[in-house]
Amino acid sequence: MSDTIENLTEASFDEAIKNDLPVLVDFWAEWCGPCRAVAPILEEIANEHGDKVVIAKVNVDENPALSVRFSVRSIPTMLLFKSGEEAKRIVGAKNKAGLLKELEI
Repeated sequence: MSDTIENLTEASFDEAIKNDLPVLVDFWAEWCGPCRAVAPILEEIANEHGDKVVIAKVNVDENPALSVRFSVRSIPTMLLFKSGEEAKRIVGAKNKAGLLKELEI
């Protein structure tokens, strides 16, 4: 995983989403093909727009309680948090332009 993308766990999640910048959290799994397709796009966004948005990932297999807590029923699901509160939910793989539009970057 990239140095620009934070890997969140149940222990680190709540603190990580309390950020001055919006935080996009990607709920994913290694066996998920669409998740693997989105990963390099998220890395590009993190590298190019890290001053505007924080990109983080949650492995649903390793952190099932977070999936339950946020009602993540399919992956990839990306949740955008602003000031610690869920502001937007993006379900399914999107291309870079689509994600940038959703993030309003």
